Amino acid sequence: MAAAALAVVMVGSGCAALTGDTGSDELQQFLSALEAGDVAGAAAMTTDPAAAEETLAANIESMGFAPSLSIDTPDGDRRPDRDPVPVEITWDMGVAGGGDGDGGGAGGGEGDDDEGGADPAGGGGEPSPAPRVVTTTGEASTTKVDDQWKVQWAPTILDTRLEPGGYLAFSEILDYDTSVLDRTGAPLLQWTPVTAVTLAADAAGSADAVAALVSTAAPTITGQSIRDGMAEAGDQPYQVVGLRPSDIDPIREQLAAIEGVSLPERGDLIRTDRELRSPVLDGLPNAWLEALQAEGGWRAEIVNPDAEPIELGSAPVGEVEDLVSTVQISVQQAAADAVAGTGLAASIVAIQPSTGGILAVAQNSAADQQGPVSLEGRFPPGSTFKVVTTSAALQSGVLGPDEIVPCPASITVSGRTIPNDSDFALGEVPMETAFARSCNTSQAVISDRLEPTAMKDTAAQLGLGVGFTGPGMSSSWFTGSVPVTERGPARVEASIGQGEVLASPFGLAVMQASVANGGRMILPQVVAGMPAVANDAPEPLPPGIVDTLRRYMEQVVRSGTATAANSIPGLIGKTGTAEVGSGPSHGWFVGSTGDIAVAVLIEGADSSAPAVEMAADFLGAAGQPAPLPAG
Repeated sequence: MAAAALAVVMVGSGCAALTGDTGSDELQQFLSALEAGDVAGAAAMTTDPAAAEETLAANIESMGFAPSLSIDTPDGDRRPDRDPVPVEITWDMGVAGGGDGDGGGAGGGEGDDDEGGADPAGGGGEPSPAPRVVTTTGEASTTKVDDQWKVQWAPTILDTRLEPGGYLAFSEILDYDTSVLDRTGAPLLQWTPVTAVTLAADAAGSADAVAALVSTAAPTITGQSIRDGMAEAGDQPYQVVGLRPSDIDPIREQLAAIEGVSLPERGDLIRTDRELRSPVLDGLPNAWLEALQAEGGWRAEIVNPDAEPIELGSAPVGEVEDLVSTVQISVQQAAADAVAGTGLAASIVAIQPSTGGILAVAQNSAADQQGPVSLEGRFPPGSTFKVVTTSAALQSGVLGPDEIVPCPASITVSGRTIPNDSDFALGEVPMETAFARSCNTSQAVISDRLEPTAMKDTAAQLGLGVGFTGPGMSSSWFTGSVPVTERGPARVEASIGQGEVLASPFGLAVMQASVANGGRMILPQVVAGMPAVANDAPEPLPPGIVDTLRRYMEQVVRSGTATAANSIPGLIGKTGTAEVGSGPSHGWFVGSTGDIAVAVLIEGADSSAPAVEMAADFLGAAGQPAPLPAG
């Protein structure tokens, strides 16, 4: 949040400096404390510290920010003990505010279960709006209390036009008619009137009754979840849920009759389809708010009881075009349907390689219990990481595209014995075959010839281990981490996606999309036309390496470990089974066809086969992405 700056100037006349024992030093100390943001310290120098602190804090808050002050006292012969000294205050509200605006704070995109506003987060790289600066002129005087000079407290220190009960106010004016659309133009999120079902801090006894009434619209809310939330809120009222008009109207009277319930009205940016849930939607309210603030208007005014507000300054609001997301509702629905088909925790992330646009992110309720693991999870990627190991070997020249490699049932390399799944053995085979059948032993042999940084550097070329930030994206999104490994057991384990190598479904989708993008790292985006910024800029894989890798990945689907998905035209991919302690292994599949790349994770599946089937179901239902709007 940008800090407001207040410049305070005492305006005098004549040419003699303030002299003598008049309280002028104490007045300057008061203003200096206010300048430093020490409201309590400033208030303590007044004749009424309690009233001063309350009024100063309330007015500073209503101006939208925690201020930092600067002060200049010109020469003058005014005596604050005899004549009030004019005090000129300049309020600088910065260029991107966090005020509530005219329609309330932006919601978290839920609507049926919304408990917080979107955090303002700057202008997304757009040109900064003009500064928002206003000036007020007040008066200050001093008096002696018990032989000590004090500042005579009055709200008119802030502005002489303030009347009893009046206050200063700043508000942003935003174009709330702006919606968030999917890539086809269908509405995803819209600003909608909602009713905030709120419980007083001392009304925990009403939690069960409230939960019973709102459960139809918000089935995850229980009496216990309300009590837990109230405990965290302490002595503040607790918002249970925000309900749309269609949900609140049938139960409004019953809710209003419950002790401790209040039903304030406000607006929220909520999903148009409450059943459409995805972690990728959670960041869109922030991106929406950034876009609105970039064209936002504002006003600052003095609000006195029973009087028209006195304007201090303002700027008109600009019209904001609807924000277009790269998400496609039909693809998101296909992903949601696919992950719902298993009782195990499952995640799918789909990306358009040509643009980096995130098409869908879905995880089922079992995965939801762990948080947004599709975007932030840290899992061993298993044999899907052979995409990186093989690319590193091809790029460094330690492996030829058609080289014959050993694929025994098990092998000891650098002190680490690596077996194949179910101890299968192929003997001496072309690398294409070893890759398609996912020979761990072949990868172990290859890794022994690599340089310590080879796998880490190659992973970064495909976006794995790279950090991305952009509108609608959270800094907690995680692609992966790949260690630098000296020759030895750690490198052998890393070569097959075990040991210290970690990745999320998002990270492996980025990797596969980068392969499909000709080996050039994609820049993911959630808002159309606003690609992420990467913390690394690696060179792309050479075209010849990409061609060889794609040939290998095509064979995985035709004759290797992913033949269950060979009904999907043009599909290339790689399977993975990742060991996790003593429990069942995780199953992975990454693949791409046309202009869609996907990563599928099923935790505890003990095989990649279910992930392959899930990917085939998803891709068959999703089809190819719709084009983004021109421009």
